[in-house]
Amino acid sequence: MISRKAKYALRALFALARAPQGKPLVIGEIAQDQRIPKKFLEQILLDLKNKGILDSRRGKGGGYVLLKPAEKISYGEIIRMIDGPIAPLPCLSITAYRKCADCADETRCETRRVFAKVAMQTRQVLDQTTIADAIAIPREAPPVS
Repeated sequence: MISRKAKYALRALFALARAPQGKPLVIGEIAQDQRIPKKFLEQILLDLKNKGILDSRRGKGGGYVLLKPAEKISYGEIIRMIDGPIAPLPCLSITAYRKCADCADETRCETRRVFAKVAMQTRQVLDQTTIADAIAIPREAPPVS
């Protein structure tokens, strides 16, 4: 599962990607439109700015804008930025590998083999899906499971 912070970061990016080209959005607009607590959103936007995803403009007509095109911002990039590695097990992490303490032999670990497939498919979807892709999909109610 992704954190609430990552989910809010993605929603803020959707709002900014839908804004007319170059039109800054103020925190209050994004918070209200996306139903994100304003104080929490301030932290998220500052993080995204510090990591080169957003730019901010001061003064009248100021606010936040995407620094990178929505087509160049992947879900994987944002989730790693906010939540860290995308891996169901520490031994499957590409960026933060750590041997599982209770594992005698990774090559024979049945759990690792199955979750390696899960991790590979998950990374593929997240790294190939951009903010632009997400906002191009018509909004509809999520399926009930």
